[in-house]
Amino acid sequence: MAECIFCRIVAKSVPASVVWEDELTIAFMDLGSVNPGHTLVAVKPHVENIFALDEPLAAAVFQSAVKVALAIERAFAPEGVTLYQANGAAAGQTVFHFHLHLVPRYAGDGMALAW
Repeated sequence: MAECIFCRIVAKSVPASVVWEDELTIAFMDLGSVNPGHTLVAVKPHVENIFALDEPLAAAVFQSAVKVALAIERAFAPEGVTLYQANGAAAGQTVFHFHLHLVPRYAGDGMALAW
């Protein structure tokens, strides 16, 4: 999908700070990072949300998320890591291409998920 920014990153037609890539997934730094090390892990094929994700892609994105989380732990020594994933506008999804946010967390960092 030519208009999808993540598809353009996968195609290397727009720059991104890629930190991990394999056949099915790509991980890159979030330009609007909450904390240093905030990374997005996305599937390479254009899949809008979790409802369209098949099992092999689901497994691949979470396997990549573990690798990236371990790298975040080594590089930034956070007190924790939040994985965030939204599906649909009502849930807060703004880029309609399946991805996970891996956010390094620190006590008092100001990021809050409230309900």
